[in-house]
Amino acid sequence: FSRGVFNSSFVTMDVNPDSPYYINLLDSKTHPEDHREYVMFHGCSKQGAELIKREGFKPSSADRMLGAGVYVSRDIRKACKYPLDVPDSEKRVLKVRVDVGRVKEIDKRNHPMQKTWHTVHGFDTAWVPPNVGMVPSNQQENCVYEPKRIKVIEVMKVTEENLSQYDHLQSGVTPEDSHVYVMYHGTSKQAAVEIQRNGFTPSKVGMLGAGVYLSRDIRKVIRYPLGSSDSDRMVLKVKVNVGRVKVINKKGHDNQYNWHTRGFDTAWVPPGVGMVPSNQEEDCVYDPKRIKVMAMLDVANLKK
Repeated sequence: FSRGVFNSSFVTMDVNPDSPYYINLLDSKTHPEDHREYVMFHGCSKQGAELIKREGFKPSSADRMLGAGVYVSRDIRKACKYPLDVPDSEKRVLKVRVDVGRVKEIDKRNHPMQKTWHTVHGFDTAWVPPNVGMVPSNQQENCVYEPKRIKVIEVMKVTEENLSQYDHLQSGVTPEDSHVYVMYHGTSKQAAVEIQRNGFTPSKVGMLGAGVYLSRDIRKVIRYPLGSSDSDRMVLKVKVNVGRVKVINKKGHDNQYNWHTRGFDTAWVPPGVGMVPSNQEEDCVYDPKRIKVMAMLDVANLKK
């Protein structure tokens, strides 16, 4: 889905219109909306991945938990466990884009529509939320009836480096302490090269004081630097170990500028609280060593 040029630390990517970056990476606990597209994952063997690439997905049989369909998950950590009897070296995770159509939530065992959601009631996708006792791992599950609703974006080996790239968090969900999340930083092409060479330099002042400003919402960061043309803008996709997180949810918050001196590593402004002109979420990370650049994304190509 992209063209990459490898260097010593990360990949520079020109992203075509099929890029997943504008497609919702939805938090696993959140109900998918009808007629939307989402990034999901499917675990299979190396041979199975080659067959799917060649011939497309084949629906599972009707005796499965949700009946016939293609089983996928928004939780990459769940998908990478399959097939259960295959070693990790022979497993592959397919990153897919799914047009979910009409979605039916199946939230308990023996739900009256558990196996008839499509054949009788006309839904396109069944969704099992996490922690409802239907899946042994208690993780979420999706079953898509029509394989043509699924498009493979990428085939990945099961490695921690690959898996951690997709630990996205929905922008309105509070980040948990000591977790690692994918975020984005908008900058100029020249500054991106400087960051590649020397790392991030914290801002000395800003809405949240000193630190590196990031967002989990790529739609926010593509506007930066303000006043620049898209041809000179670059988005850095980064992985952040957030450490201890302080929520700053109003202007004039007691800890708006001193959160770090009180022992926090990251400050988080939720969306819709009136602190950011766009009303989108914002993160400020005090120590640049907590941030690792994974990829550079050309804004002009992102918008195509």
